[in-house]
Amino acid sequence: MSLTVHTEQHGDVVVVSVAGELDMATAPQLQDQITDLLDKGRSRLVFDLSDVSFCDSTGLSVFVRAKNSCDEAGGVVRLAAPQRGVLRILEVSGLVEVLHTYPTVEQAVAGDPTPASS
Repeated sequence: MSLTVHTEQHGDVVVVSVAGELDMATAPQLQDQITDLLDKGRSRLVFDLSDVSFCDSTGLSVFVRAKNSCDEAGGVVRLAAPQRGVLRILEVSGLVEVLHTYPTVEQAVAGDPTPASS
């Protein structure tokens, strides 16, 4: 399956909507988009995962690299609306503790202090 990535500006936050399967074959596409955003000075990112049907360890590593890069730039990475399977992978890997995860895009953009992982 393919991956589609769409970005939309919400104030000082960029919502990166990801759809499809995020795996070894498609992760470079998302990584390129993140690199482009960072090169343009965009370091406050919300990833809308509501349409991601699968995510493997390669996909997870993209989010970790994005978080590290955004942290260095004084920004933030938040994950929004992951489907049950993707949320489970985040929980099992322990990344739900590292990557702020929210039930909705709106809460993630607002930085609501009650993430889904709480």
